[in-house]
Amino acid sequence: MTYKMILGDRTHSSWSLRGWLLAQLSGAEIDTQYLRFEDAPVSEQLQAYGPGCTVPLLVTPEGVAVDDSLAIAEELAQRFPDGTIWPEDPKARAIARTLVATMHSGFMTLRNECPMDLARAYSDVSISEALQKDLNQLEYLWSFARDTTGSGDGWLCGAYSAADAFYAPVAARIAGFNLPVSALARQYVQLHLNHTWFRQWRAMGLAVDRPLDRYSQTWTRSDWPRANDLADLPTARKTAFGTAENPKCPYSGKPATWLMEIDGRIFGFCNQTCRDKTVADPGAWPSFMDLYHS
Repeated sequence: MTYKMILGDRTHSSWSLRGWLLAQLSGAEIDTQYLRFEDAPVSEQLQAYGPGCTVPLLVTPEGVAVDDSLAIAEELAQRFPDGTIWPEDPKARAIARTLVATMHSGFMTLRNECPMDLARAYSDVSISEALQKDLNQLEYLWSFARDTTGSGDGWLCGAYSAADAFYAPVAARIAGFNLPVSALARQYVQLHLNHTWFRQWRAMGLAVDRPLDRYSQTWTRSDWPRANDLADLPTARKTAFGTAENPKCPYSGKPATWLMEIDGRIFGFCNQTCRDKTVADPGAWPSFMDLYHS
């Protein structure tokens, strides 16, 4: 059976990020396709699937188009019960569902005043009273979930689940706009910045997406926060010169012709996207890191 998921720009589409993370949690093989926000309104690009469709959009083998993130979570969880979308523990699962529903329908000020932008970051952001209210609610929910479920690894309801997937774009907003939160909330944000799936999503966005001007803000620009382990890696850069240590791409196994330099070493990739996503975040890709440390 074939499943298809249609997503939007990785750099800006917070709901697409949630859908993609749910797909990873399901463990299912899903054919993923992307559309660009700049090409046309999303509903026009998806009109073949039904009126008013948006991203993320899951198409089931029966041809049903599911374009609501909560519905996608439940549909994937039921169809792929061996996945890890929801916690196994009933208490933790109930709390996770509550957190997801709260995110699904709330935090409108945070969404409107701090649109997700994984390519640009800001400092000295003015915090409105309504935005501070959203941040206070987030801190309460996150602390309540961890305290109630006894989560010891920092995620909200035990192991990484749909609850964390739904709050990943929130973490991106807090990080990208340098919003004032407590030390515990900041640690939770950093967990997302360190998480392999989040890093891969952002690196792919930096490699293939063009940041849209309509998402740009007037606040002071700053560097995007880094994953903790990037401090231990030299900066990578694109290059057109040199001889790659590896004759084949670490991802596809095809001939390596696109070059990257890191730590004075040259590595090759089969195409521009493979090269550029690695330049964006070398530590996000286990296949490359295995090669780098070999």
